Amino acid sequence: MRYWTISKWELKNTLQSRKFLLIFFFQLTVLVMMVFFFNGFMANIESQEGVGLTPSLNEFASLDVDDPQGIFKKNLNPEILKIGLANNDSSQSLKQGKLNGLLLVQNTSDSINYLSPLQSEILIDYSDPKRSVVRDEVILASNKTASIISQQMIDKIIPNSGNINEPQIQEQTTGESLPMQLIKKIMTAILLFLPLFLFGNLVVDSIVGEKERKTGEILIAMPISRSYIILGKSLAVIMTMAIQVALWIIIMLVAGFSLGNPLLVYLIVVISAVPIVGITTIVAAYAKNFKEAGIGITFAYIGIVGFLIVPALAYIAQQGNNISFSSMTLVIKIFSGESLRWGDIIIPMIFILIISIFSYGSAIWLFKKDEIVFGPRPGIVKLFMDFIGITTIIRKIKGF
Repeated sequence: MRYWTISKWELKNTLQSRKFLLIFFFQLTVLVMMVFFFNGFMANIESQEGVGLTPSLNEFASLDVDDPQGIFKKNLNPEILKIGLANNDSSQSLKQGKLNGLLLVQNTSDSINYLSPLQSEILIDYSDPKRSVVRDEVILASNKTASIISQQMIDKIIPNSGNINEPQIQEQTTGESLPMQLIKKIMTAILLFLPLFLFGNLVVDSIVGEKERKTGEILIAMPISRSYIILGKSLAVIMTMAIQVALWIIIMLVAGFSLGNPLLVYLIVVISAVPIVGITTIVAAYAKNFKEAGIGITFAYIGIVGFLIVPALAYIAQQGNNISFSSMTLVIKIFSGESLRWGDIIIPMIFILIISIFSYGSAIWLFKKDEIVFGPRPGIVKLFMDFIGITTIIRKIKGF
């Protein structure tokens, strides 16, 4: 096949390029770092302690406390409040803005002995933006302290009341929660498909570069059809993607990812690269320079990512009660070890086939037009009218 000649030539030049090899290994390094970051994140989120997703408020505000017995002070959160001992300079520090709050607590033994409410007073500056944090933390600590004092009051009236047996509730769970499924399955699928979006520059350099370097004329003058040129260049990029996807899946397996049937997963991901390269080829064939191609590919990839991810999210949210046209959903089902129906495989493959035929057909049609390759380039509206045949109909009408 003649396009295979173009593919071998493009692939050889790509693999021998120092620039490509540098970018290739740099991308691989970034992906490896993402794998270990994701593994660490999942290890934390699955642990008993969990993982904090909010910014740290460690010692966010300062509070001096005068608590004779220290019961109230023990219930303040030291991770948020920098707690100090109140002294004669505390009031002055509060006025000067060096302190965010001053808490004065009565002797808690008085509340227990005389069955009176716990009395405390907090002094804060209302011009201080941290005042709400200090007030909320003091209120929380006050509620905890009141509960402790209440229990001590009850123990004084009814000895050993705290030893009364309380009902024991045991919780047993099965399966994973929906948020955990979204994190694990979607993130794993994104990591698998990520290499497909890292080589758009190869398509752009292969096609747009021919225009900017003025080497397109030499290539077109060769005894090779323009359709073979497009197909050959695209095949070379797909083969490059296949190499990196293979390395990427090996790294994920070594890192401990649970991927059921990795060979089938690899095959589906590589097949999914075919229409992605085709859509990228359309943009590259129409673009007149690298800048324009970069903008077009950005918008195209946003649409492709949405096409892949949204059905996958819907599938997980509906607990697998639908057949999806997204190949990412199919990959999730495969590496999760779920049972597959014929529709799960046929429908995504049909969509891949339709998009591939349309994208490569459009790219070849554009590349065959001299005004696209050499200029002046027509507008998108005129090209669309030519593509659907309206321009031909108008010419025939004018010819009569």
